[in-house]
Amino acid sequence: ILQENASEERAEHARLASFVGAIAVGDLVKSTLGPKGMDKILQSVGSGDIMVTNDGATILKSIALDNAAAKVLVNISKVQDDEVGDGTTSVCVLASEILREAEKLVGQKIHPQTIIDGYRIASAAAYTALEASAIDNSQNKEQFRKDLINIARTTLSSKVLSQNKDYFATLCVDAVLRLKGSTNLDNIQIIKKHGGKLTDSYLDEGFILDKKIGVNQPKRMENAKILVANTPMDTDKIKIFGARVRVDATGKLAELERAEREKMKAKVEKIKAHGINCFVNRQLIYNWPEQLFADAGIMAIEHADFAGVIGEDGRELQM
Repeated sequence: ILQENASEERAEHARLASFVGAIAVGDLVKSTLGPKGMDKILQSVGSGDIMVTNDGATILKSIALDNAAAKVLVNISKVQDDEVGDGTTSVCVLASEILREAEKLVGQKIHPQTIIDGYRIASAAAYTALEASAIDNSQNKEQFRKDLINIARTTLSSKVLSQNKDYFATLCVDAVLRLKGSTNLDNIQIIKKHGGKLTDSYLDEGFILDKKIGVNQPKRMENAKILVANTPMDTDKIKIFGARVRVDATGKLAELERAEREKMKAKVEKIKAHGINCFVNRQLIYNWPEQLFADAGIMAIEHADFAGVIGEDGRELQM
């Protein structure tokens, strides 16, 4: 049952519309393909914002389509972007060219099912040929690194970093190799700073926490003994919200404050008992415990990124 003002296409008309829509999408992004591909200017109809890009997935996400086959190509590009992160334009152009050739075969009165069977045979043959020509250098660390750099250089050839692709290919590969087999790219922390040029970017040998160290605490620490915690260090202020505290004199309130301070001091002493010289906490560290850490010569860092700290140490922390 069709809705009002809806139209229906069947047989040859439907097939032709699918061919035209898919091929048009392929032709749209074809000019952006490769190291000599051209950028496209995308302008928003509503806000008028302008974007310059040659990324296939970005272009296809930004255009409005009402053709079913064209939407399939857009979804193919999105899946490629999610699963691989590269080749979004190539997969779209390849699919559209396959449909272009299929259109010629349909014009020769070859049944679509026969064409599909032929494409499946060709796909299996291509996969077998690629498997036969593939080289596995994963056991040779130096050669494996060179292979990864070559792959990264190819990827960056059509990006904004193409002028510095050698530098950034090496940078990216070294960062990924530090993950030691993990595929979780969230463990690679990127810190952005204004000013400078692209080649000022660097990969730090350790882990960078973009945080300020407490007042009067050590600013440099070698051979650090680090304690990572997720514990409240703000109880130097009395928390009376949600509870009733009744006192008959100002001195009683002062006693409560002293009790809270002594409780926090005891907590800091327990932390110091581990023999550490660096304390990294996920939560806030208030003035009183910060002062206690400073008096003990301990570097204290608050609001830390746990995932990065643990990833550099190579251990899992269960909370």
